Amino acid sequence: MIDHAHDLASVRDATERLLTALGKLDNASVTQPSRLPGWSRGHVLAHLARNADALVNVLEGRPMYVSGEARDADIERDAPRALDVQLADLRESAARFQEAGDAPADWSRTVGLRNGVTDSASRVPFRRWVEVELHHVDLGIGYELEDLPAEFTEREIDFLADRFAGHPDVPATRVTDGTRAWSTGRKPGGQGPEVTVTGPPADLLGWLAGRRDGSALTSAGAPLPALPPL
Repeated sequence: MIDHAHDLASVRDATERLLTALGKLDNASVTQPSRLPGWSRGHVLAHLARNADALVNVLEGRPMYVSGEARDADIERDAPRALDVQLADLRESAARFQEAGDAPADWSRTVGLRNGVTDSASRVPFRRWVEVELHHVDLGIGYELEDLPAEFTEREIDFLADRFAGHPDVPATRVTDGTRAWSTGRKPGGQGPEVTVTGPPADLLGWLAGRRDGSALTSAGAPLPALPPL
């Protein structure tokens, strides 16, 4: 069962880790490329702030974004800002998200996200946790997938394995760190053999999330599957 209050607390902790790390940077650092193609670190920070506000919209029953074009325009507008402005915006938008999350609500209700995706309101805090943790890694400022909380890594692997489950372009795949295992892709017994992908949790997460190429993983039964973009 999803514990939204626990996840809200985890978002708060992850945000504080991020803000502390960002406080050691300077304005020049923010303009440098992130690990995301075409995005500076400023783009990542602008996205994180606007995503917090977008998820407030979700929790309060409004469309997540006015449009995809408006989302992209807001990120481009905010990306060049100085570090102190970025930090203030990230802190204030995070506080607005926490306030919306702390408000009395029916957490079992279904909410709308982007591109017609729906989910339980109770999972929204975890989705924000994902944004903060993975984009902290994407900044390339010394926080790596291996530094992520173990609980987060296991849950995100589970979430991504479920996301690719039944995908026609992903063969039946068993993902394992040697202790735990997840199934994803097409159902076993269909077209092609089942693939077993094995490796450390951080590398499994990196591959599933499109942050690593999977070269540190081993694949048995067939070559490592090429995953479609998230």
